[in-house]
Amino acid sequence: MNRTRALSSIIVTLLFSMLLHACGSGKEQKDTMQSNFTPPASPPTFSGPRSFSLLEQQVAFGPRVPNTEAHARCLEFFIRFFDSLHVTPELQRFEITGYKGEKLALTNVIARLQPSARQRILLAAHWDSRPFADMEKDPDRSLRPIPGANDGASGVAVLLHLAEILQASPPGIGVDIVLFDGEDYGRDGDESMFCLGAKYFSASLKPNHGTLFGILLDLVGDRDAVFPKEKLSGQYAGDIQNMIWREAARLGLSRFSMETHSSILDDHVSLNTVAGIKTVDIIDAALVGHDKSSPRRQYWHTLGDTPEQCSPEPLGDVGRLLLSIIYGLHSS
Repeated sequence: MNRTRALSSIIVTLLFSMLLHACGSGKEQKDTMQSNFTPPASPPTFSGPRSFSLLEQQVAFGPRVPNTEAHARCLEFFIRFFDSLHVTPELQRFEITGYKGEKLALTNVIARLQPSARQRILLAAHWDSRPFADMEKDPDRSLRPIPGANDGASGVAVLLHLAEILQASPPGIGVDIVLFDGEDYGRDGDESMFCLGAKYFSASLKPNHGTLFGILLDLVGDRDAVFPKEKLSGQYAGDIQNMIWREAARLGLSRFSMETHSSILDDHVSLNTVAGIKTVDIIDAALVGHDKSSPRRQYWHTLGDTPEQCSPEPLGDVGRLLLSIIYGLHSS
């Protein structure tokens, strides 16, 4: 994923201070969304295998690094995919100056389902992959881009299949699917060059957008994935996080742990602090910085981030949960 290591205590303190000033303490948050949510009796079925095939299709293009052919081809794939659903995606194009002085051509892909619906939620993931495998021990290998099967393609795969389902069986609310570009470009220690697409989207968002809340997906495909409650999500959007994890427990989705993980710098930070959209990060947080409990899972930001590390089951769990949330929401 992005620079997604635990934030330093200084950064955490600053972010928390900003939030507390704007929103009050986490103890004051109430489950405001819970009154607008009723677990649906029979939501549509989510297919883990279909989602996994969409993960593989992305990885087949090669590393989706900005200014490369693989990046351009994957963008065209997204456009064709949404066109096939009769959804015209908005392509939010922007440029950033890269580390070598080059202009990085970046594109956020925004697909609005049920565009006339007044109340909406935002579902997001990043579609780019990291331009260098900086966690590789071999210096030569560390200069190569990562495949990004879990770190990027997994979250996108869930959202693409969700789009298919939502178009076939429209829910009672609008859903904006946003695929962020440039999330994983930055060098370790340079937070300014991570989460570029989310920063641009958040700064460009118009007032009165009608978004109730957001859910970000990152690192959701590992076959042994566990999703704890990420700390910043609880601080920014504790009521939304509680609603999501309660529903996961009701559905018997044991991958969703009630334990709290330390803060992660990810696209949800800009959505919360700049866009003003309360957003929760669903992330297999132990992978960040390498999961010390599992040698196999130590592939974050390496060339080992391939489809073989992933499986349909965690994708299916995340997709099933999101469908239950979406179809359980009703207008206030």
